[in-house]
Amino acid sequence: MTFRTGTLAVALLIFLPSAALAQTSGFGALSGSWSGSGSVTLASGSVERIRCQATYEVAPSGNNFQQTLRCTSDSYNFNLRASVVRSGDSVGGTWTETTRNANGGVSGRISGNQIQATIQGPAFSANLTLATQGDRQTVSIRSQGTELSAVSIVLRRAG
Repeated sequence: MTFRTGTLAVALLIFLPSAALAQTSGFGALSGSWSGSGSVTLASGSVERIRCQATYEVAPSGNNFQQTLRCTSDSYNFNLRASVVRSGDSVGGTWTETTRNANGGVSGRISGNQIQATIQGPAFSANLTLATQGDRQTVSIRSQGTELSAVSIVLRRAG
């Protein structure tokens, strides 16, 4: 199965932090390892299970972090690196997918316990909703006009 750049960018949004964390203590509570699973829905309607592991390195200020993300399914894998900065109720940053040499930007807003964001690359865009409660993050991603139409993932803090 071949996945295009849009697929990679949509999947990388798993990295965004919870609004509650961003509003109270910056990204500090994200530091460390997270893992989880979910599903990927392709434009054709087929659904595939996905497993992901993420590591966050948070700056001492708590306002930015570097993240690595590896996700796999039965037919594909990807490796992402992201850099995200918080400014008030806004988040923004960049991402790079190392196995396919793809990159782009992330921008969004924090509202209550959710982040609403857009991921953009040279030939696509996707919308993300993310919420975190305690040691659990839920991620919902929707994209139109690409091979990937939806991603739904639950991550839990490791250890």
